[in-house]
Amino acid sequence: MWQLTPSEWEHVPRELDVHLIVDNADHPGRAATHKHATVRRWLAARPRYHVHFTPTYASWLNQVEHWFNIITRRAIRRGTFRSVKQLVARIDDFVAHYNRRAASSAWTAMADSILEKIERLCERLSGTRYWLLLVGRPS
Repeated sequence: MWQLTPSEWEHVPRELDVHLIVDNADHPGRAATHKHATVRRWLAARPRYHVHFTPTYASWLNQVEHWFNIITRRAIRRGTFRSVKQLVARIDDFVAHYNRRAASSAWTAMADSILEKIERLCERLSGTRYWLLLVGRPS
């Protein structure tokens, strides 16, 4: 996983706020990293850092989840692997082949059009049971 050390975070120019997008997942037997007391203290001491969470059940927003889905569907689903080494080799072969054919994609949607669509969606879902899935129950 890609990470910056605390000293690397401090190299972000002081005049800029830093927005962190964090997966909202808790893991069995332990709380999510962003809920750990050490992390919460670090963030509290640095008010220019803003944490934003991906919505629950919105793994499609996380591009690594999309990549894992591609690997699962095209490389390992319905496969038979006699060892972890064999599974890793299959994934490595798939990635090498995939990367040879990879093409860049250009993001063409403008922020305003995306926000307009979200606004229309919110208007349509407001007050429905689907709205509660998106924003959670009021406290």
